[in-house]
Amino acid sequence: MPYVNIKITKEGATKEQKAALIKGVTNLLVSVLGKNPKTTVVTIDEVETDNWGIGGESITEIRAKSS
Repeated sequence: MPYVNIKITKEGATKEQKAALIKGVTNLLVSVLGKNPKTTVVTIDEVETDNWGIGGESITEIRAKSS
């Protein structure tokens, strides 16, 4: 039973986009590893940009500097 956890920043991914991610990842595991799609679990966690950091800074701070 494969379990895949996708983490993205919470910036408005649509219901349709999330559904496409779930379907696409499931299909990839089926085609590459021969996994059963009925037992493949895909979760999507949306993280606020204040709670996601790179290089010691939050994404919010990094983007503020870029603007």
